[in-house]
Amino acid sequence: MGSRIWGLLLCVTTLGKLESIVLVPQEGYAGKMTKPHKVFGIGLNKTGTSSLKRALITLGYNHCTMRGQMTYKFFNNNFNQIFKTVEEYDSFEDWPWPLMYRQVFEKYGETARYVLTRRRSADAWLESLKAHTLITNPHNNPRKKIFGFDYPHGAEARHIAFYEKHLVEVRKYFADQGAAHVLCEICWEDGDGWAEICGFLEEPLPDTQFPHVNRRALAPKDGDRVKENQRLIKAQLQRLKIG
Repeated sequence: MGSRIWGLLLCVTTLGKLESIVLVPQEGYAGKMTKPHKVFGIGLNKTGTSSLKRALITLGYNHCTMRGQMTYKFFNNNFNQIFKTVEEYDSFEDWPWPLMYRQVFEKYGETARYVLTRRRSADAWLESLKAHTLITNPHNNPRKKIFGFDYPHGAEARHIAFYEKHLVEVRKYFADQGAAHVLCEICWEDGDGWAEICGFLEEPLPDTQFPHVNRRALAPKDGDRVKENQRLIKAQLQRLKIG
């Protein structure tokens, strides 16, 4: 079976309607920690989290990326279930970790390490997020719970404020805890790479190029999904205009 456990299809019933939640693959699962510190990526999505994931896997971390399952557990306050899974991995990124860095720190404190990825500018993040929404599942994603809107289109100022507030609050939280030394702020666009991440994690520099993961290009199979997202974006813009 190898070291990868593929995602499952979880079917649930809501108001008599059958819906599905796809759980994405768990990268490099080994069932136990192999590193001295757990590493939590607590930057918002579209801040270079995929590059962080690839870097951590290259460094030998048993990495967990369970956005769908873990995020829904977060919103249902199932923290015990989340932390039970956390015990089996070395590193984490994307949702729900930017939402629950306080709970994570309360449990692991300075025994863990925290990486705050960011973009060169809030506008760069917003444009990346907008592009990403076109290829996401139009009927099953956590954006509305997180940002208050299904799409950033028409609510750009609110999203920019969310992004900037997150950076400010994370920095302040770790400073207030006297734990700024276990927080590393990274911006790949500013040239950060192996030197910064390996220096922070006290890992040897790998003899390989840093794995910058660029924004995914649209593929033919995304066509129907893109059209549906475009339709819903147009509907949201109309609602916001009316409101």
